[in-house]
Amino acid sequence: MPISDVPFSFLHVRRMHWQTTRFQIELERPRVMGIVNVTPDSFSDGGQHGTARSAIVHCQRLVEEGADILDIGGESSRPGARQLDVDDEWDRIAPVLAEALKMGVPVSVDTCKPEVMARALAVGVDIINDIQALQSEAALRAVLPHPQAGLCLMHMRGDAGTMQALTDYNDLVGEVSAFLAERAACLRAAGVAGESIVLDPGYGFAKTTEQNFALLARQSELLGLGYPLLAGWSRKRAIGDVTGRPVDQRLAGSLAAALAAVAGGARILRVHDVAPTVDALKVWLACGTMRATENSRGRF
Repeated sequence: MPISDVPFSFLHVRRMHWQTTRFQIELERPRVMGIVNVTPDSFSDGGQHGTARSAIVHCQRLVEEGADILDIGGESSRPGARQLDVDDEWDRIAPVLAEALKMGVPVSVDTCKPEVMARALAVGVDIINDIQALQSEAALRAVLPHPQAGLCLMHMRGDAGTMQALTDYNDLVGEVSAFLAERAACLRAAGVAGESIVLDPGYGFAKTTEQNFALLARQSELLGLGYPLLAGWSRKRAIGDVTGRPVDQRLAGSLAAALAAVAGGARILRVHDVAPTVDALKVWLACGTMRATENSRGRF
């Protein structure tokens, strides 16, 4: 049974959706965004899907496993990752996008480059997922001609090379919230519809392990901004720091963090391991449904 068929009653939330180029994604239930890194150097799966053919096969597998969205990236954002020029990044992802767009699910492109954003949107991509939150004028110019496109704005400081030295906060949650509010307001002022915007707290980006978990504990406060939340905890270093597990043994920790994020109001989970996440959500949602049913009968 797909997640979309499981009742979502353990959280009392208002009806929400995410408008994207080809799809209106209903967010009354949490959605799973499957990661497709067409890279040789990503922190977790670098090189596993580095060719177009292997990445396309991986896209197909993730959809079969229940991914609601595919998130395709051609440049690693891990600390110290090498930056690509525009043509190299585009050449990596273009053939993958061409096939992924035929798979019947929304397709997201994970990029910071305005030129890549423009090319992706021109071929019909549904979502731009920018870890820099479209802060550059060029990025805004790239997305504004596509008013139906979905946009994901993430909190971070600096770039891949500097972010882990930029972890001093006076008020972590307040500063993350203020940044995301400012970026959403900037887009709204430029004419972007609110239903196109999703916010990402940026777990693992310019945050220590302790800060990541402190932010997760208070994530629900970000719902006050009025936008759906996306959470990306999959295989992150913070999970390794807590569990002592190497990157290829962090599934259990990733699932625990994902469920905590959903409990804190996240509507989209960005993950490497789609099938286990889908199963975990089914069980979590079923438990919530049972509790709500028992409560309505006065048993608890």
